[in-house]
Amino acid sequence: MKETGKGEQNSMNAKKISALLLAAAMMIPCAAPAQVYAAETAQEETAAQDAEVKAPKYIFLFIGDGMSYPQIQTTNYYLNAIEDDGDDILTSESKLNMMKFPVAGSAQTYDSTSFCPDSASTATSISTGHKTYSGTINMDEKMETSYETIAEKLKKQLGYKVGILSTVNLNHATPAAFYAHQASRNNYYEIGQEMIASEFDYFAGGGLKKPAGEDGDKTDLYQLAQEAGYKVVKTQAETEALTAEDGKAIVIDETLADDDAMSYDMDRVEGEWALADYVEKGIEVLDNDTGFFMMVEGGKIDWACHANDAAATITDTVAMDNAIGKAVEFYNEHPDETLILVTGDHETVGMTIGFAGTDYDTFLTNISNQKISYAKFDSDYVAGYKENKTDFDTVMKDITELFGLQAPQGEADATNQADSKDVHPEGEESGTLVMTDYEYNKLKAAYDETMSRTGEEEEFGQEEYLLYGSYEPLTVTITHILNNKSGINFASYAHTGLPVEVFAMGAEQEQFDGYYDNTDIFNKLAAITGVQ
Repeated sequence: MKETGKGEQNSMNAKKISALLLAAAMMIPCAAPAQVYAAETAQEETAAQDAEVKAPKYIFLFIGDGMSYPQIQTTNYYLNAIEDDGDDILTSESKLNMMKFPVAGSAQTYDSTSFCPDSASTATSISTGHKTYSGTINMDEKMETSYETIAEKLKKQLGYKVGILSTVNLNHATPAAFYAHQASRNNYYEIGQEMIASEFDYFAGGGLKKPAGEDGDKTDLYQLAQEAGYKVVKTQAETEALTAEDGKAIVIDETLADDDAMSYDMDRVEGEWALADYVEKGIEVLDNDTGFFMMVEGGKIDWACHANDAAATITDTVAMDNAIGKAVEFYNEHPDETLILVTGDHETVGMTIGFAGTDYDTFLTNISNQKISYAKFDSDYVAGYKENKTDFDTVMKDITELFGLQAPQGEADATNQADSKDVHPEGEESGTLVMTDYEYNKLKAAYDETMSRTGEEEEFGQEEYLLYGSYEPLTVTITHILNNKSGINFASYAHTGLPVEVFAMGAEQEQFDGYYDNTDIFNKLAAITGVQ
């Protein structure tokens, strides 16, 4: 046998070691897939758990109809102005719940018709993620395809209970956009039928518009609702007693006002329920192990803006914010499971903080002199003036009592601008609401126009419309003068193309940061909840 040399032996050992290393290396891939799979599975489970934790079980969507940045900021400035702290230095703390939300985004609101859209199309965008024509609810521009809403998806796919609340009619455009599919927002009876067919769990707020149809010859919608298993409640006492065990419910405010809507908040009497009360009741009757979606509309913010009534706009914005406060209280108890969104469908009338006649000044405390809304003044006073042919001097006494405006006191050629340079009304207790001759003459002319109208007028000339819109000339002129003396102005009687706020608090709140289209509100909600 040949004797192996030392160098040759070392070479052979090296080869053996290499072979062993190669074998070991070849064995490693056999174990790796199992290890990698286990790691990936663990990561997926963690991600799924995280997603499950973040996905909101309770969703509140508040829509201030006509509410954009001007309405919110004017309201906040007003709340700061009326707070007398004895300090002459101007400040503005955030007084509204919505302004304290951790995430603030913005959404553009145009629709397929206009950059100045209406509530039907914009609410459609929010609820379905689709653009459509003004006046259309959850259908495409050809009126051929219907869109399923976020509320319908959440109920059908996830078993959420659904609540729809509004200070205006429950079959009006914005609430309808979460359950109806109609070529025209004016199809009130058909919208009401879809409301019943939705089987949503809780409707609350204003009364149904045209419940017996356009001609009053159809089966009453309330009767149809009862036949479909809804408990129809029309008294406050019954509403207070309502529980989740009562099943599906349609709650109509006991004290209905103009056009069967809830009262403007400034017109509510003591003990009369506000929007916040209906939200609180909704939380009670909708709470369940699966989850709920609640859409809440402050609808009369828009109506007040259309009428150029700054005081009613402010007080109804506060009322909606109080309702938001109820959702915040619920969030504090369920912070990991709750998402609250606050937005507007569009801005109404181009409300501005600032008026040419007051230069760079505002006198927002003047607004507190208004005691009733334009609508209540029309129904409780103007109607009587016409019937009784009340003289202007008598009417002027009511105007002073209800709005604070006073007749001129002999100062010739005074102007708002001169007044603003001479005195700062925020710190004055009297004399700030004395009208100039110009304002007084405008008011007298508006009184004459009101007294000459029969109520049958359908169209107005350009000048007349620009002055009064379609409102009572006397009433809208009163609010114009008070607004202007406060440093507030309105550009029109119609909607505008301003973007709207999107405030978010709670699970997945960060998704709503930035500047985006209103259709993305739906898209983000769908992605967060996983509905298809």
